[in-house]
Amino acid sequence: MNGNAQKSGMGFISTLTLIFVVLKLLGLIEWSWIGVFSPVWLSALLLGLAFAVILVAGRIKKGKW
Repeated sequence: MNGNAQKSGMGFISTLTLIFVVLKLLGLIEWSWIGVFSPVWLSALLLGLAFAVILVAGRIKKGKW
C-alpha cells in the first residue's frame, strides 16, 4: 500500500446539498434557497468558528491577550 492514495467522490455536505437542490427543483420541498443551501453555509460557518477558536486559543497561550 503506498501513501499516495487519493479520495474521490462527493463528501457528505455536497451530497446533502445536491439532494436538497433536486428535491427543491422537483417541487417536493418548499424551502427557500437559503434553506436548500444550508449545508454549505453551515459548514462554512462551523469552519470559521473553529478557526476563530484556534486563533484565540493560540493568542491566549502565547500571552498576547
